[in-house]
Amino acid sequence: MLLIIRFILVMLFMVYLLIMSILRFSLKPRDPKHVACVARNFARLARIFGIKLIVRKPVGLNDAGPYVFVGNHQNNFDLITVTAAVQPGTVSVGKKSLIWVPIFGFVYWLSGNILIDRKNKSKAVGTIATVAERIRKGHLSIWMFAEGTRSRGRGLLPFKTGAFHTAIQAEVPIVPVCCSNTHNKIKLNRWDNGEVIIEIMDPIATKGLERNAVRKLSADVHAIMKKRIDELSIEARDA
Repeated sequence: MLLIIRFILVMLFMVYLLIMSILRFSLKPRDPKHVACVARNFARLARIFGIKLIVRKPVGLNDAGPYVFVGNHQNNFDLITVTAAVQPGTVSVGKKSLIWVPIFGFVYWLSGNILIDRKNKSKAVGTIATVAERIRKGHLSIWMFAEGTRSRGRGLLPFKTGAFHTAIQAEVPIVPVCCSNTHNKIKLNRWDNGEVIIEIMDPIATKGLERNAVRKLSADVHAIMKKRIDELSIEARDA
């Protein structure tokens, strides 16, 4: 019964989100300011799923951007958990096929996120350069899931290098965003699904790094995030 109620509420929310996006964003389509607004709305769904979200971030984070945020990508519940950590002036970089997801795809595009064709490597490389230029000129932060796919309980997967190439080209810090484990934690027929902790970590400088430092930077960030995700998962489990 609870599952059905949640399904109905989510459907009503998606209709509301579509109407809100058309009315509010069509006058100024693809403005990066829209993304944080949409993200906050998705994060409100956490209450419907019985999840208590805890978001932590460094003091003064938004005063020193822009950044390239790198988050761990676990499953579809990321849409209602890690979205709570999306900061103002941040857009995400997602695969082009997202545009075909009913309602969500349209809202994702209209709100100003960046879509890339991962199957076309030459276009993807060009997109990285374009994104780096947008960061530099527009004081725009970028959110990327460096694993490139959902981990689905396999732990933090190896990182692809796009986020790190972008940060080095734009000469902006990498900011790791760690979310505690949600694999097999959220049951749709259970009222209380406990805590999920999202922590925005301290920025990691990239200014002055050469392109040949990408793989080391990626490996260092991966190690930092894996350790912190494990710690947050234990904390959330024992809460």
